[in-house]
Amino acid sequence: MIYDTAPIGLAYLSPDCRYLQINQRLTEICGISVEDHLGRTVRDCVPGLASAVEGIVRSIMETGDPVTGIEVYGQRPGYNDERCWITHWHPQRGPNGNIVGVNVAAEEITERKRGERELRSARDAAEAALQRLKEAQDSLVEAEKLAALGRLVAGVAHEINSPIGTSLTVTSALERKTAKFAAEVARGGLKRSSLNEFVAVVQTASSHLADNLARAAELIQSFKQVAVDQDYLERRSFDPGELTQQVAAGLQPELRKNNLALNVECQPGLAINSYPGPCAQALTNLLENAAVHAFPHGKSGSINIEICARGRDDVEIAVSDNGCGMSEDLRRQAFNPFFTTRRSEGRVGLGLHIVHNIVVNRLGGRINLESEPGEGTRIRMIVPRAAPEPSDAS
Repeated sequence: MIYDTAPIGLAYLSPDCRYLQINQRLTEICGISVEDHLGRTVRDCVPGLASAVEGIVRSIMETGDPVTGIEVYGQRPGYNDERCWITHWHPQRGPNGNIVGVNVAAEEITERKRGERELRSARDAAEAALQRLKEAQDSLVEAEKLAALGRLVAGVAHEINSPIGTSLTVTSALERKTAKFAAEVARGGLKRSSLNEFVAVVQTASSHLADNLARAAELIQSFKQVAVDQDYLERRSFDPGELTQQVAAGLQPELRKNNLALNVECQPGLAINSYPGPCAQALTNLLENAAVHAFPHGKSGSINIEICARGRDDVEIAVSDNGCGMSEDLRRQAFNPFFTTRRSEGRVGLGLHIVHNIVVNRLGGRINLESEPGEGTRIRMIVPRAAPEPSDAS
């Protein structure tokens, strides 16, 4: 009675693979009948599984070891759906210890296997979706970096217009004065006063031209260095103060247009061996983030950058503003990707996320944000003087 009412399918096979006993549960889960199987061989009853069953029985007869956890797939008679059973095979020994048969226990796991397949399919779909999301995020990050560089280009172009425009005006005036002076010389009526006046004009024009063209050259050089560094992630020794001044020069026009003052204070003699491109990118993002978020509705204010040594091995770069500050909830989410309070204005919320990734993963440093509502924001980047190699930083 216990054998026949067991919750799993049970069968007893002879050494030559004949069914000697079958319980009720096995007839239910396998769709077989006792009358059609008892006394008959496996090859007669289930020819598709005969070779596997004979191999297992032969192994048990030769080694005496049980065989467990074997999954068997097949169809029940009269059904087209594939079923799955997990089977366990144990030797049955006689009084003298010799093997007289094999006990088989079978439990249907069709639903479990179906669930596992569905779970694997869902997992594969989720992994594929995650990969697509990562690719989209990487594309957005790259787009944001290019956008930041584009804004830097626009700022430098605007700034260069001023000295170049002044130089053109001075050159035009000098050209007219030179033509007038040449005509006076040709007439032979040159006066000392005219000569002195022309010399004074030339000296003044030369001074203006030299100052304005030097300013234009300085801006172009600043942008060239920042642009090259951002394009090529080359490691080199550089002065963080000089790099900051170069970045600031490109962003000054945009900041002035928004009535924002930018002050840079750097401890002299600092030098780090790191990646100037990512460092410049982080500074650019921090300044733009402060300009956009700290001073809403065109409010004026100031942004300060302080650079100093922190112990023997680190340098601290602090960017602070006297803007509107952040609530605790905003501080907690500030570095999260795609978090922004200005989505309606086209912001994607990657600025500070990029900064965090650069400081931690590329420069091998750490970043700290301090802010209170109405009291401004201070972000401190603490980076090593010698940046780790990319594999170490990651």
